[in-house]
Amino acid sequence: MTILTDPPKESFRLSMLLNDTRYRSLTFQVIAAIALAFSILYLANNLARNLADQGLSISFAFLGAPAGYDINQRLIEYTSQSTNLRAAFVGILNTLLVAFLACVTATIFGVLAGVLRLSKNWLVAKIMAFYVEIFRNIPVLIWIIIIFTIMTAVLPGPRAFRGDDATASMFLGVSAFTNRGIYIPGPYFTRGFGAAELGAVWDWVLVLGLLVASFFGARAVNARATRIQEATGIRPATLTTNLAIWFGPLIVVALALGLTFEIPELKGFNFKGGIKVGGPLIAIWFALSIYTGAFIAENVRAGILAVSKGQTEAAAALGIRPGRIMSLVILPQALRVIIPPLISNYLNITKNSSLAILVGYADVTATLGGITLNQTGRAIECVLLLMLFYLVISLLISGIINIYNNSVKLKER
Repeated sequence: MTILTDPPKESFRLSMLLNDTRYRSLTFQVIAAIALAFSILYLANNLARNLADQGLSISFAFLGAPAGYDINQRLIEYTSQSTNLRAAFVGILNTLLVAFLACVTATIFGVLAGVLRLSKNWLVAKIMAFYVEIFRNIPVLIWIIIIFTIMTAVLPGPRAFRGDDATASMFLGVSAFTNRGIYIPGPYFTRGFGAAELGAVWDWVLVLGLLVASFFGARAVNARATRIQEATGIRPATLTTNLAIWFGPLIVVALALGLTFEIPELKGFNFKGGIKVGGPLIAIWFALSIYTGAFIAENVRAGILAVSKGQTEAAAALGIRPGRIMSLVILPQALRVIIPPLISNYLNITKNSSLAILVGYADVTATLGGITLNQTGRAIECVLLLMLFYLVISLLISGIINIYNNSVKLKER
């Protein structure tokens, strides 16, 4: 009688690191990592030695010195006597602001253009094709200059709003479009967020708590709708409920804290009060949006065309309207093709925002990599910090979108 037993395990030998396919790829990766580490150490040592020969050294003490310059567009408190580190933070926030706004609007433009380019209406399809071919084949730098020039040349100056009918000449009586920027009503709270009645910290904690609770509440509503759909085949409407969950508590809290709006008024040679959206911000925001939106439109078109026509025909046979077919059948499947290149477009928006220095928008490249670098002479330190910022923000964007990509990709059994 023959007894089958497992073959004896082969003992490990050093030659297996190159000859055995189980270890070969790992061996080459380790060798590449060691070579990269030695290369970085060599370059760092070479840099330190050259700086020592010149009587220089790497120091970040300049970040604590007064900046000595003003920044016109800022999201946090800042004066010319603030430190270089705070000036860098102002630039970082400005970069994140324009990158976020451009990513949102570029996605909207791209999705609309990509869908409409496949329209059966000949005129609409050709207009979208014209938009894509024109805007993506002209450098974004030129679009920034064109938009900024149009704003400063076409829109009126603040003095045009003088006179008795100044309020009537403003948009809806509360906003002003000038060649210096757009002035809109600014919200503020008479009770809370720094007022004497309530502490600003606890107000923010309350708002963040409401947002977290709304997130989980909306997820619970969607999960319940999914369970009902799986049981009955009919999905209940959740849009109104989700909107109430997200905005209802925030509106109640805002009214409780005394939400009101400050209307911009012309005082002297410029408008005071409200919120100013500067011309440089609008120029870089809109230019990045329309430029990158043309690339996103092609990604959306490719994703839609990648979905089998049988999906559309099957949905139409069930009596689903064309608009619902696109939103419920085609686009969810096309996301698997759209999202990977979309990450690159978002990264390009973030990095192309460094061109904002051309129109005087104080992003991190203009503050840390421009004025601070020239005033302190710390070129190596400023460039290293700039590289670190763009590396970190790019990795964060890539990681977040990849998480979403994993959630929508095709799940196999």
